[in-house]
Formats: sequence, structure tokens, C-alpha cells
Amino acid sequence: MDMIESIVTEGIEVENSCTGVSTLNTETSKTEFVWTLTATWHLVHVRLDMEAEFNHPVCKKKRLWEGVAERVTDRLRAEGYADVPARAFECDLKWRNMLATYRKNAERVRRLGAHAVHWEFFGAMHRVLGRSYEEIEARRKAEINSTKPGKTVTSKRYTPILPTPTLPNHAPCPAPTLTRPPQDLLQLYLELQERKLNMWAQQKALEERKIEAINNLARAISSLAPDSVATPKNTAVSDSLTSLSSQR
Repeated sequence: MDMIESIVTEGIEVENSCTGVSTLNTETSKTEFVWTLTATWHLVHVRLDMEAEFNHPVCKKKRLWEGVAERVTDRLRAEGYADVPARAFECDLKWRNMLATYRKNAERVRRLGAHAVHWEFFGAMHRVLGRSYEEIEARRKAEINSTKPGKTVTSKRYTPILPTPTLPNHAPCPAPTLTRPPQDLLQLYLELQERKLNMWAQQKALEERKIEAINNLARAISSLAPDSVATPKNTAVSDSLTSLSSQR
């Protein structure tokens, strides 16, 4: 009897221990959110519906992602799939990964065509994000083209150099006006007067030398004739020289 009781007791303990392990694994699995295909589709639809709110210049992304997580969780629970609620950071991280995949596929479509992409979420995302992606690509190409050497000079602002205005041929060029203080003008006037006086004195001295030379010539001529004989011719020459000297 004791042997049978011990076997039953050990069997119950072992069963209880196994039950405890399975319960722990179930609780652990219930704390992790799994992105199934249905959950991912709900995230895509909810996030694309809120694209305008996320693109608003002033917004709090944390609150927006909390709203995305609540909507995804509500849709999953309505369909009977949500045992664990989706959290904001999980939705944000999942969307970032999907955006990276979308950009790669958009570039593939641009190079090879739409037939080269088979990602199931691309069509829905491209209908909303395609215009924004194309605008970003066009802006990026415009920036690259604007930085080329040939267009760098034309993009810079410069100040045009206007030609110097020319006066008509008949119009004389105005002389520069010099302004001097009154003291300089007075000094200039005195210098001019002094120069005039010096020139007059030099001219007077020159005339006196001429007269003296003429007188010396007259005396020399008169001394050539004899003192005792005074011819009319010598007298006339002497008189003419004397009159000439008096005129000087």
C-alpha cells in the first residue's frame, strides 16, 4: 500500500511540475507581440491613414505611434487574433524596416519596371508614399545637378559692373575745382606780385645797359675825329647818336 501511494504521489508531483513549465512558456509567449501577416497589414493601413498627421510640421511622434498601436490592437482583437497588444515602439520599429524595404523596391521599379517587384505591401504603400518619394528623388537630383561645375557659376549672385558714363563730344570736360583757404590765396597773390617786380627790375637793368653801350659807342666814334677839325659829317653822326640815346 505504501508503495502504491508513493508512486501516485510522484506521478502527481511530476505532472504538476510539467504543468508549471508549460504555463511559464505560455506566459512568456503571451508577453511578446508577433508581427503576423494580418498584423502587418493592419499596421500598413493604419499608418498610411495617419500619413498627414505624421507629416505635420509640429507633432509629437510618440503620441502618434501610441495611437497607431492602439488602432492595430483594436483591429486584431476585433478579429480574434490579439492576445498581446501592440506597443508604440514595436510599431515604429516595424514601420522603419518596411520603409527601408519600400525604398529599395521603389528604386528597383524605377530601374527595371513594376514587373520586377513582388513585395505584397509595395502597391498599398506606393499609392500613398509614391508622390512623396518622387518629390524627394526629384529634389535630390536637382541638388546634385546644381552642384555641378558648369552650373555653380550661374547659380551664384553677382553685382553687375556698369559702364562709366561718357560726356558728349561737344561738352567740355569740367576742370577739377581746387579749394584753398584764404591764407593760401593771399600768399599766392603776394608771390605773383613779387615776380612781377623782379621782372620789371630786370627789364630796367637791361635797358640801362643798352643806353650805356650806345653812349660808349658814340664817344668812341667822336674820339676818332681830330679835335681841331669838326666836319659836318661827324657832327651829324654825333647829333643822331645823342638823339637816339635820349629816346632810349
